[in-house]
Amino acid sequence: MSGRIVVAGASLGGLRAAEQLRTAGWTGGITVLGDEPHPPYNRPPLSKEVLAGKAAFTSMAFTPKASVADVEWRLGTKAVAARLAERTVALDDGSVLSYDGLAVATGMRPRRLRCPGPVAGRHTVRTIDDAQVLRGELTRPGVRVVVVGAGFIGCEVAATALGLGAAEVTVVDPLPLPMVGPLGELLARALLRRHEERGVRFVLGAGVAGFEGQDRVTGVVLGDGSVLPADVVVESVGSVANTEWLDGNGLDLDDGVLTDAHLRVGGRSDVVAVGDVARFPNARYDGVPRRVEHWSVPADSAKHAAKVLVGGVADLTPFAPLPTFWSDQHDFRLQSFGAPVLGLGDVRVLDGDPSGDVLAGYHRDGLLVGVVALGGPAVGRAAARYRAELLKQPALTVQGALK
Repeated sequence: MSGRIVVAGASLGGLRAAEQLRTAGWTGGITVLGDEPHPPYNRPPLSKEVLAGKAAFTSMAFTPKASVADVEWRLGTKAVAARLAERTVALDDGSVLSYDGLAVATGMRPRRLRCPGPVAGRHTVRTIDDAQVLRGELTRPGVRVVVVGAGFIGCEVAATALGLGAAEVTVVDPLPLPMVGPLGELLARALLRRHEERGVRFVLGAGVAGFEGQDRVTGVVLGDGSVLPADVVVESVGSVANTEWLDGNGLDLDDGVLTDAHLRVGGRSDVVAVGDVARFPNARYDGVPRRVEHWSVPADSAKHAAKVLVGGVADLTPFAPLPTFWSDQHDFRLQSFGAPVLGLGDVRVLDGDPSGDVLAGYHRDGLLVGVVALGGPAVGRAAARYRAELLKQPALTVQGALK
């Protein structure tokens, strides 16, 4: 096979896309574009082991398979525009690449708070560079930390900051419980208790109105006018899909890149989306397109998308991954298989007790659609035993409607 496939994005999704293209039989050129200067690396440890100093920044780089040794990596080079009808991608260095196939793997960037006040002292955690700068801040003696956002990253950073010896760690969120969106009330309450027992303070049901300070932040102003003293602020308020470079092509970019059930973009056979930028219908559950920001999705989607670019969809069933995630916080772990968010209306304790280690099952229409373990290794292993059961569940959608 001759020609060139361009992979826009050089994180895990981009790396796996290149590897899977070779596995699928593509022998032509592959060019991978990455806006960061670093080779593909593992992001989840940035807010935990790396930030805590338990793992070196250099240890995060992935080792590519030998099959991609001939791939052209253009790191520090960003895609800024695309003309899908002409099969071209424009780069920020002024060059234009033509392609025979395009894999969109540009991922996400942290959402930032648009509040009045100084910028210095406010951080996000998405890249190696972010983590390096933040670690330098968190290791200062007596530092007071305010984390805005009680989601995955916010809770992980709060735990890490406390472990590094921060004098105060406060988490602010407008919702009534940490991680209540993905977990539901049962486990969110258990999670809150575990964090508070270890010394993290939570201010819940509160929004941020601004930041105090002259040259750098000294406090976080809440919606009621009260102020939380802060030497360091970590903003963990969601993410924004990197899709602006695809504007002007008639695509649905409202929340990531909308794809069909085979990850094809805009009805085109030569363009696919990979990783957490893709908003796809999961044939395992229903026909509702969703983005899934879990570590397993880049590899799963890359495998399917590569087959689509190389051989089409004639012999493929619709994309139907089983999402998985984990989150290490303090001395415990959250481990999940399936789609708990689809079963928040029917959450049952499967093992253990919310006052200790617990395994919860999430059900939709009486059918188990996800499990989440909170605690130590034993309950995590209990969750893993449900993986086979979840994989055996019949698809809850009409397959023909997704093809």
